[in-house]
Amino acid sequence: MMSGVAIFAGALSVIALGAAPQAEKKLAWKPIPFAVLKLDDQAPKSWNAYHVEKHHGWILVQLWKRYLLVDLKGEAVYDLDPQKLATKGDSLECSESDLPDKPIEIAEWNERDVGPVRRYRFRLGKNGHVLELQIPLKPNGQPAY
Repeated sequence: MMSGVAIFAGALSVIALGAAPQAEKKLAWKPIPFAVLKLDDQAPKSWNAYHVEKHHGWILVQLWKRYLLVDLKGEAVYDLDPQKLATKGDSLECSESDLPDKPIEIAEWNERDVGPVRRYRFRLGKNGHVLELQIPLKPNGQPAY
C-alpha cells in the first residue's frame, strides 16, 4: 500500500515539474568586428552587425533604428521589433520567443567569397534597396560567424 502511494506521489511531482514554466532561452548578440555593410552600394551612416554563438548563420543587422535578422543558410530576412531587444554593454539580448515567424520579402539573393570575406547581397522587396553584408572568413575559408 505504501509503495502505491509513493508511486502516485512521484507521478504527481513529475506532472507538477512538467507543468512548471520553462525559463525562456535568451540569445546574446555580439558585435562582428570587421564586418562591412552597404545599402545601395554606399555605407549607411548608422549601422552595426551582430552574431549569436548558438546559431551559426544568423546575423542581426542594425540599420538606423531597424533590426533585420538575416538567416544566411535559409536565405531569409526577418524584421525584428527593436523593443524586444535589450542592450547589454556593446551587445544585445532578446528572447528566442521574440523572433518573428514570417520572413520579409526579398529578391536577388547572391552569396560569394570575395577574398577574405563572404559577401551576401539581396534586395529588400522586389524593387527596394539592395543590402550587402560582408562577413570575415577564417583562414580555412569558413565564415568566422
